[in-house]
Amino acid sequence: MIEKLKKYKFLFEELVKRDFKKKYKRTVLGMLWSLLSPLLTLAVMSLVFTNLFGRTTVHYTIYLFAGNIVFAYFREATYTGMSSLVANASIFTKVNVPKYIFLLSQNVSSFINFCLTLLIFFLFAAFDGVAFTWKFILLIYPIACLVIFNLGIGLILSALFVFYKDTQYLYDIFIMLLMYLSAIFYKVDTFSMTAQQLFMLNPIYVYITYFRSIVLDSAIPSLSIQILCVVYALAAILLGGWIYKKYNYKFLYYL
Repeated sequence: MIEKLKKYKFLFEELVKRDFKKKYKRTVLGMLWSLLSPLLTLAVMSLVFTNLFGRTTVHYTIYLFAGNIVFAYFREATYTGMSSLVANASIFTKVNVPKYIFLLSQNVSSFINFCLTLLIFFLFAAFDGVAFTWKFILLIYPIACLVIFNLGIGLILSALFVFYKDTQYLYDIFIMLLMYLSAIFYKVDTFSMTAQQLFMLNPIYVYITYFRSIVLDSAIPSLSIQILCVVYALAAILLGGWIYKKYNYKFLYYL
């Protein structure tokens, strides 16, 4: 894969530029929406949920923001990745290029947006009085795992979308359900221990928990969370890679 990316470096760079520019084409604020959109979402969620769940939660705005940016990155990376093959069919049906390069470009574009939002998140955390420690460096680990996880899910979704257009509508419902099951605006310590363990079956909740542990509690997550982060990432990328390898030759017949 690395050798192919080097070979098609120019194409990959142009795809990333195209995907990033396309998102803000014909908008007045342009790239500022990368910063403004999560802030507006945070403002709405804070207004709705602070009185319901945030009265007893210290730094509730940051608690909410941490969950929101992680979930928003996952949603954008996987949702845009799902249509990456179909949207670029006119290119790879005429030119022999690795098909996953289109998914990678979409993910890089989403990752850039995430990094911009992350800067705003750190500014909010500082303004809210959150103590910055050396442990913030450890955020590299869940971010790296989340990047790999998003790529894997993107591989799966983009392949399914080629064969079944219903995938988009089913994913809309799934992503809404997943948002409510990721404890973005509430805490899980009010649930039974069994229910709290079931939350760990949700990879996005695990990544959000890692973020919150470092930022809000200044604590390194348990070994079980460390392991789950990498297990979910590897499981997604291996399954996605296997699907691409198995059905790669069939994509052209359905596009």
